[in-house]
Amino acid sequence: MKVVYDPEVDVLTVLLNDAPVAESDQDKPGVILDYDAAGNMVSLEILDASKRMASPMSVEYAVTMPRRRLA
Repeated sequence: MKVVYDPEVDVLTVLLNDAPVAESDQDKPGVILDYDAAGNMVSLEILDASKRMASPMSVEYAVTMPRRRLA
Protein backbone atom coordinates (compact mmCIF):
# COMPACT_ATOMS: atom_id res chain seq x y z
CA MET A 1 0.00 0.00 0.00
CA LYS A 2 1.21 3.48 -0.82
CA VAL A 3 -0.22 6.88 0.17
CA VAL A 4 0.52 9.90 -2.02
CA TYR A 5 -0.52 13.49 -1.41
CA ASP A 6 -0.13 16.03 -4.22
CA PRO A 7 -0.49 19.51 -2.68
CA GLU A 8 -0.48 21.17 -6.09
CA VAL A 9 -3.86 19.64 -6.97
CA ASP A 10 -4.85 18.86 -3.32
CA VAL A 11 -5.48 15.15 -3.96
CA LEU A 12 -4.67 12.30 -1.59
CA THR A 13 -4.39 8.87 -3.21
CA VAL A 14 -4.25 5.52 -1.43
CA LEU A 15 -2.83 2.90 -3.80
CA LEU A 16 -3.74 -0.65 -2.76
CA ASN A 17 -1.96 -2.45 -5.59
CA ASP A 18 -0.35 -1.86 -8.99
CA ALA A 19 -3.14 -3.30 -11.15
CA PRO A 20 -4.27 -1.08 -14.04
CA VAL A 21 -7.47 0.86 -13.40
CA ALA A 22 -10.33 -0.37 -15.57
CA GLU A 23 -13.17 1.62 -14.00
CA SER A 24 -13.62 4.57 -11.64
CA ASP A 25 -16.66 5.46 -9.58
CA GLN A 26 -17.34 8.63 -7.57
CA ASP A 27 -19.33 7.00 -4.78
CA LYS A 28 -19.56 10.21 -2.73
CA PRO A 29 -18.73 13.73 -3.91
CA GLY A 30 -14.95 14.14 -3.83
CA VAL A 31 -14.13 10.46 -3.26
CA ILE A 32 -13.17 8.39 -6.30
CA LEU A 33 -12.83 4.61 -6.12
CA ASP A 34 -10.75 2.88 -8.81
CA TYR A 35 -11.24 -0.78 -9.75
CA ASP A 36 -9.34 -3.30 -11.87
CA ALA A 37 -10.94 -5.42 -14.62
CA ALA A 38 -12.00 -8.07 -12.06
CA GLY A 39 -13.81 -5.49 -9.91
CA ASN A 40 -11.18 -5.35 -7.15
CA MET A 41 -10.44 -1.94 -5.65
CA VAL A 42 -7.08 -0.61 -6.85
CA SER A 43 -7.05 2.82 -5.22
CA LEU A 44 -9.09 5.60 -3.76
CA GLU A 45 -8.65 9.30 -4.32
CA ILE A 46 -9.79 12.11 -2.05
CA LEU A 47 -10.26 15.40 -3.88
CA ASP A 48 -9.81 18.70 -2.00
CA ALA A 49 -8.01 16.65 0.66
CA SER A 50 -6.91 19.65 2.74
CA LYS A 51 -10.57 20.59 3.20
CA ARG A 52 -11.64 17.04 4.13
CA MET A 53 -8.94 15.99 6.61
CA ALA A 54 -6.87 17.56 9.37
CA SER A 55 -3.46 17.03 7.76
CA PRO A 56 -3.13 15.32 4.37
CA MET A 57 0.68 15.62 4.59
CA SER A 58 0.80 13.37 7.67
CA VAL A 59 0.00 9.65 7.63
CA GLU A 60 -0.29 7.35 10.61
CA TYR A 61 -0.17 3.60 10.10
CA ALA A 62 -1.07 1.03 12.76
CA VAL A 63 -1.41 -2.73 12.86
CA THR A 64 -3.86 -4.08 15.40
CA MET A 65 -2.97 -7.48 16.74
CA PRO A 66 -5.84 -9.85 17.57
CA ARG A 67 -6.56 -10.22 21.27
CA ARG A 68 -5.82 -13.52 22.92
CA ARG A 69 -8.79 -15.24 24.47
CA LEU A 70 -8.42 -16.43 28.00
CA ALA A 71 -9.43 -20.05 28.48
